[in-house]
Amino acid sequence: MSDIIIIGGGAAGMYCGIMLGDKGHRVTLIEQNEKLGKKLFITGKGRCNFTNDCTRDVFFENVVTNPRFLYGSYPNCTPQDIIEQFESWGLKTKVERGQRAFPESDHAYDVIDVLKKQLKKNRVKVLLNTQVRDLVVEEGMIKGIVLEDATHTVMKADAVVMATGGMSYPSTGSRGWGHNILKKYGHTICECRPSLTGLNCSDQDLALMQGLSLKNVTLRIPRGKKTLYEGFGEMMFTHFGITGPLVLSASALTGKYYKDGPITGYIDLKPAVSEEKLDANLLKLFGENENKDIAHVIRSLYPSSMVQIILDRAGIAGNKKIHDVTKAERQAIIKETKAMEIHMTGVRGFPEAIITQGGVSVKEVTPSTMESRLIGGLYIIGELLDLDAMTGGFNLQIAWMTANTCAGAIW
Repeated sequence: MSDIIIIGGGAAGMYCGIMLGDKGHRVTLIEQNEKLGKKLFITGKGRCNFTNDCTRDVFFENVVTNPRFLYGSYPNCTPQDIIEQFESWGLKTKVERGQRAFPESDHAYDVIDVLKKQLKKNRVKVLLNTQVRDLVVEEGMIKGIVLEDATHTVMKADAVVMATGGMSYPSTGSRGWGHNILKKYGHTICECRPSLTGLNCSDQDLALMQGLSLKNVTLRIPRGKKTLYEGFGEMMFTHFGITGPLVLSASALTGKYYKDGPITGYIDLKPAVSEEKLDANLLKLFGENENKDIAHVIRSLYPSSMVQIILDRAGIAGNKKIHDVTKAERQAIIKETKAMEIHMTGVRGFPEAIITQGGVSVKEVTPSTMESRLIGGLYIIGELLDLDAMTGGFNLQIAWMTANTCAGAIW
């Protein structure tokens, strides 16, 4: 048996603690908050989308950064293994649209509860409201940690697991402490950015549609000859720009580019209808309403809060009679429908971001063990690493996988 200290009581830290305790190690799990799983509690809007019941290919298609690093971890901890594991612990689960796995109760607390019960069953000692000040490193080997208390208590350990998370949702305690400590000991920290979050836009008219949700639309974001992102689904206009499932995914693939300036994107409001078909539909609609105001006529095509925006962008007065609308103006309406232009200036901040993009360079961590290549006996798992994925349960799957690999390597 070994004495193992895990710093961080989130998803990765708890799962690693359970696995190590099951092997008979003496494990101490240290959490700075008053309870475990504080960020896990708000995952999936409180429902906790804890993995994605997908194939291997689909999983790796959804890993945005450094997917190859996880190739060795996947076979021993697939999404199906995780679902089966939680089921064996007594959690009733279900799989919804997009293969997203949730607790049957729709309560994140139930996921946390089974993890806490397994920690207790496997005799993992949990220290809450406890902060770590520093690591104890001697001759390139980890020897323990120093607590942030009145006497700077030293706790010795044979191995230390860092599972302190990234910088997203700082109210849950994720403020980059782990990055700072590991940087102090020579680790490279790849630039950290908020990811899976809304996008700020400079278009002032978008705020006039605040709260409007769009379904079955396409968002396309080109950059030169490349397409940074293209997706079909749901999005919403806000006071700052755009958000929603499509936009969260787009933020993961475009975040690093905003430092070079704003990026232009295009919304296809009717992707199932070609420009030619839309033109034919407009001609028919206009022919049936020749003496009416255009603002009144096109209300059947767009949400009410969007009608004036479409017309303003097309340069058409709302009270213009249909019989006076020119072909060029009709084509302008088609353009705004099939490629509404938006100008994105950057991602929202860490307080609104679901995950952190960036973190400890995976080049400095052994993928088969999660052990630091710089400090023997120090292991790094979860969101602390430069690993991230799209929304849909994939990021928590990364947490379970890296924790499982780490626990399997510690003997």
